[in-house]
Amino acid sequence: MSQPQVQIGCVANLYSRMMHFEKAGDIEHGHTHAFDHLTLLAAGSLKVTVEGQETIFKAPHMIYIKADKRHELVAQEDNTVAYCIHALRDKNNNEILDPSSIPVGVNPLNLASPICA
Repeated sequence: MSQPQVQIGCVANLYSRMMHFEKAGDIEHGHTHAFDHLTLLAAGSLKVTVEGQETIFKAPHMIYIKADKRHELVAQEDNTVAYCIHALRDKNNNEILDPSSIPVGVNPLNLASPICA
């Protein structure tokens, strides 16, 4: 059992975190977010545990994750791929960053609130 391979994408104010679970049983350990977000299950299947309650999802599927809820993802088959997707929020006022306010050459992640708790 290992953690998925992760790639981060960030365009304007849209953050995506691709997780490739190579083997069934690979796990993204429990964590929380300060805001609601979407996990797009693109391939394979996942067991998603939210505060002790388990649900199995099969791709393709969009999984809603509520703010401040501890959640964990476990691949149910090899080569499962999922993406966490959400807008970046300003670290000063927690409002969604306006893409037009991000200067060219500035990494939007440097302007954003923390992604996970």
